[in-house]
Amino acid sequence: LKHNLRIIRSIIAERTVIAVVKADAYGHGSVEISRNLLKDGVSVLAVAFTGEARTLRAQGIGASIIVLFDRSDIDDYFDYRLTPVIQDRRTAEAFSKEARKRGEKIAVHIKVDTGMGRLGFDPSQAVTEALSISELEGIEVEGLLSHFSEADLSDRSYAVEQLKSFNSIRSSITARLGRPLLSHMANSAAIFSFGDALLDAVRPGLVLYGQSPFVERFGLAPVMTVKTKILTVRNVGKGAPISYGRTFITPRESRIAVIPVGYADGFSRLFSNNAEVLVKGRRAAVVGRVCMDLTMLDVTDIENVSEEDEVVLLGRQGGNEITAAELSERIHTIPYDIVTSLGMRSRREYKTSR
Repeated sequence: LKHNLRIIRSIIAERTVIAVVKADAYGHGSVEISRNLLKDGVSVLAVAFTGEARTLRAQGIGASIIVLFDRSDIDDYFDYRLTPVIQDRRTAEAFSKEARKRGEKIAVHIKVDTGMGRLGFDPSQAVTEALSISELEGIEVEGLLSHFSEADLSDRSYAVEQLKSFNSIRSSITARLGRPLLSHMANSAAIFSFGDALLDAVRPGLVLYGQSPFVERFGLAPVMTVKTKILTVRNVGKGAPISYGRTFITPRESRIAVIPVGYADGFSRLFSNNAEVLVKGRRAAVVGRVCMDLTMLDVTDIENVSEEDEVVLLGRQGGNEITAAELSERIHTIPYDIVTSLGMRSRREYKTSR
C-alpha cells in the first residue's frame, strides 16, 4: 500500500490524494487501510455510502470523508462531519434546510455528468445550478467533480471530450464565484494515462491496492494475497465424477484436493473447470463445479501434497503468481470484481512494512 501510494505521488506531484476506500477498501478492509493511508499523509477519503463513513468514524478515523453517492440520511453528514456530493437541486435544498436548522454550514462537492450517464448535473445546466446552490444558506461549495467512463481505453478521444466539457464548466463557475474549487476527475486509469486530467486532486482506487487497469503494471504491487489450506486429499480412480453435475470426470487415476473455499467466499462459480491455484509453488487446476463452501483441485502431478498444505488463490507462491487480472480474464470480468469478492469472508491479517 505504501509502495503504491509512492508511485501515485510520483505522478501527481503535490496534488491532493482522495483515497477511495468504498466497498470495504475494495475488499481489503477499510479501517486498516484508512489508518495506514493517514499515517502516510493522506487527508481525504472517499466512500460510497454514509454507512461506510460511520464505520470509519466509529474506529477513530478523523480525516475528511467524501460520500460519493448517498443522500438517504442527511443527519449523518452533520453528525459525522461528512462531505456530500450534490447531484441535484432537491438534495442541495435539503442540506441547506438542515444546515439552517442546526445553525451550521456544510461543505459540499457538486457533480457534473460529462458523459458517464449515471449521476450529476447536465453540462448545460451545471454552471447555473452550481452558482444557485452556492447562494443557499448553510451551503459552501468546496469542490467540483466528474467521472470518466472510459479512461482505461487506448482511444481517449471520448475522455478528452469529457475533460474539455468539465474544464469549461469549471472555468465558468470559478470565475463567477471569484475563488477556486477543489476539482477532481481522475480515477485510477486517468492517473496513469491522462496527465491533463489530474487537476487539483485525484481519486485512486484500484491502483492503491496494486491492481492496474491496463496490461502494463507500472511497478504496482498487489496488496492482497488470498490463501487457504487443503482440507483433505483423496485418491480416485479413472472415470470418477467430481462435484455437482459431473462436469469433470477424471481422465486417469488422480489425486483430488479439497479446499474450504467456495462461491460464498467470493471464489466465483464461473471458475468451475476454469481456473488455477498455487500448491507448493505449482499450478493446480480447479476441477468440477465450485461449491458454496468447497472447491476441488487436481494435484495429481504435484508431489507430496497433503492436508494443511497452503494454497494460494490470489498472489505469489514460489516462482508462480495468480493475478487478479488473470482471474478476471477467465470469467470475463474486471480485477475490481475479483478483489472485492475474494475479500468478503476472509479472515484478514495485515503486515506493516518498516
